[in-house]
Amino acid sequence: MYKKILVPLDGSDLSEMSLEHAKAIATKFAVQEVVLIRVVEPLSTLAVAELAGAGADWLSKAEQMAETEASDYLAGLEEKLKKDGIPVKTVLIRGRAAEVILDYTNKNKIDLIVMSTHGRSGVTRWVLGSIADRVLTHTSVPILLVSPSSHKK
Repeated sequence: MYKKILVPLDGSDLSEMSLEHAKAIATKFAVQEVVLIRVVEPLSTLAVAELAGAGADWLSKAEQMAETEASDYLAGLEEKLKKDGIPVKTVLIRGRAAEVILDYTNKNKIDLIVMSTHGRSGVTRWVLGSIADRVLTHTSVPILLVSPSSHKK
């Protein structure tokens, strides 16, 4: 039924809540590949403006640090999933999260997206947006959304 599952992660504990679901589905359906994707978003214009006095190469160094941190994060999760017998691949891409997830899904024959929501609502959701909502409304691929409330004890 499912051959490739995409699991978008942002480095937060909330995003990792989707991993147990992806593992269960991968095991049950003998999935060929679970793809962990981490998107490194460009630094905001406001952040760049505030730190403009930090030196000409500050932006480049900050972006490299973010990519290194994201790469290390993915490598750690990959190791854990491989120990559990899950066929896993990691992908690190720079860009806007929702657009990168949608583009990767379309170009790589993803059968299922398993992702967590951050549970924002009201003004916070309006201001910060919802990556899960944008992915949900712009893809034809099935999505399993894991809400933070599903893990409360």
